[in-house]
This record gives sequence, structure tokens and C-alpha cells, in this order.
Amino acid sequence: MNKSDVTLERMRSFVRVAERGSLSAVARELGIGQSTVTRQLRELEAAVGTPLLSRTTRRVALTDEGRRYYAQCVLILRLVEQAGDEARDTRGAPAGTIRVSCTAAFGVLHLGRLLFAFQDRYPQIGIDLSLTDERIDLVREGVDVAIRLGPLADSAMKLRALGQSRRVLVAAPGYLAERGMPATPEQLHGHEGIRMSNVAGSDVLSLRGPDGRQHAVSFGGRFRVDHGLAVREALIAGRGIAQAHRWLVDDLLADGRVEPILPAYSMQGVPLSLLLVPERAGIARVRLLVDFLAAEIAALPGIQSPAREC
Repeated sequence: MNKSDVTLERMRSFVRVAERGSLSAVARELGIGQSTVTRQLRELEAAVGTPLLSRTTRRVALTDEGRRYYAQCVLILRLVEQAGDEARDTRGAPAGTIRVSCTAAFGVLHLGRLLFAFQDRYPQIGIDLSLTDERIDLVREGVDVAIRLGPLADSAMKLRALGQSRRVLVAAPGYLAERGMPATPEQLHGHEGIRMSNVAGSDVLSLRGPDGRQHAVSFGGRFRVDHGLAVREALIAGRGIAQAHRWLVDDLLADGRVEPILPAYSMQGVPLSLLLVPERAGIARVRLLVDFLAAEIAALPGIQSPAREC
């Protein structure tokens, strides 16, 4: 093996191809041609002296030797990045890029401006923000930090509980003037419900009364959607009643564009969590962002701080 041919650039390309399983996807991610990625991999395999990847017309997979080599490359690249971070820390100027993934509506309404404030504080840190409600593979997609709403399956990621997101029942004044204001959970029957198609159980409202009693109410309607911002627009347009996260409609409540329904009744909160790729946890700029977001998100409307962190 010619050690001088094992460069960090080739190693990084190999790691990303191993994680994404696609040469074209990595080429787009790195902003280079696919032929360049192919050449880097070929040169790395020649330098190592063994095939690291098996290629088919549909995907790229690791060989047995490639799996072992990948694990070592990840460790090496993490050490290189941490060494650079520590060197920059001595100058008091954290720098580099953080890749963030976030639930879409929350990202548009709140996370964006929090990230702006973070960058104002640390002007040499870049942010790559991806907004999606899909549960992506953070390692495969090259994400450092993810903010997720809802229960999470067991994961190898580090989890930091940000709190519970409180929900409220709301509708536009015009809708309520036409259809009437429900005074009890039972009076919700027959109303138009605006529901999330990608949330299990959205056809039933579970409400806890002021006396502690639980009420399960069927919740139907002609409009279903898979995006929180579309729920918000449907509410403004007077299309019906929705159970909405407080952070989604707080400004609409404040200026009277929607009104609370059955305010004495409550709904179970939804977990809001921050996921962190373990190998990225030691990077200074990532730690700074995690601590910053944990403090700032706790102050958002409708976010109830966790009793304890995981």
C-alpha cells in the first residue's frame, strides 16, 4: 500500500458513499462530479490493496474488508475534525458546518430564527438545515443534530428531551359563528375536523376534563393533510376545528384569527426531542448548538420543560 495515496479527501468520499449507498447522491452532496467520486474510490482501493465496495446497477455496498475499513475511517475522520475544533477553540472562534434536520412546520416557524441568532453569536459557523417530517437515518444523510416531534423508537442516537409540546383545540371565529361553539366534548360531533393524515389516531380526540375524567370523541372531517403549515392555513381559512400545537398557532390566538375551544379540557403533550449522532457529540460547535437550542426552545410557547433529561 502506498500510504501517501490514502488521503482524507478520498477517505471522506468513501465514508459518505458507504453511508448513502449511492455515488450520485454523494456527488451532489459534495458538489463534485460523479466521475470524481468514482476516481477517488478507485484510487483509495488501489492504495489499500483490496476492494472496499461492491457495485451493482442499483446500489453500492460494502465488502467485508470495506466494513472493517469504514469503521476505522469514521474514527480517523472524527479525530481529525475534533483536532481542528480544539485548535480553533484556542483562538476562541468556533467554526465549521453543522448539519441540522428538523420537523418541517417547527423549523419554518421557530427553528430558523433561532439558528440565525446562533450564527449571529458564532459568525464562523455554517448551518445546513433540512426540513422533513420523515424519520431519516441521521448517519446515512450526514446529519449532526435532529429535532423531532413525537415518540421515538429505540435508537443508537443520543437523545436530549426538550420537553412536551402542548396542544390546543382551535377554530377561526368565522367558522364558530356559522357552526357554533362547542361547550362539551360531545358537541364536537358533527363539526368539521382538520386532521393530520400522517398522525396515527387523529380520528379520535382524547380530552381530559377539569374533573380528571377522560373523554374520547370521534373526530371526522373532509380535509386531511400531512403538513402542519397546511393545518394552519386551513384554520385561518375557516375550514374547521383542529388540535394544534401551541407553537403552531400562538400568534393566531394572540391576534384573534383563531379562538380556543373547550379551554378547560386538555390533551396529552407530544414529546419534542433533540437527537445527536454520538460520533458528533464531542465536536465543540455541535455542543454549542445543542446547549443553545435546548435553552431557547424551552422558552417557546406551549413547550413544557421535561422533568428530567434522558
